[in-house]
Amino acid sequence: MASKKRKWILGVGFDETQGHRRITKGDNFFLYGGSQGTHEVMREKVIKLNEQLKKKGTDLDGVSFEQFEAIAHRVGLYRVKPGRRKL
Repeated sequence: MASKKRKWILGVGFDETQGHRRITKGDNFFLYGGSQGTHEVMREKVIKLNEQLKKKGTDLDGVSFEQFEAIAHRVGLYRVKPGRRKL
């Protein structure tokens, strides 16, 4: 029996890790790396995003890209256009 593919979020932090390997897993997300502060921010935002999805009675598999982008924007996630770095 083939399993249904599910959508999930991957968060990767590239700033100073001070020798630590930070990993946080959830039902629909995997966060890897970053400083303690960066990792905490990633975790906070993915939790808020999931709370917004739950309020709507859905999950990542039940929203369009446009709906996902609107929810992500509400929790403080923004798309960075290719070739531009947001510092």
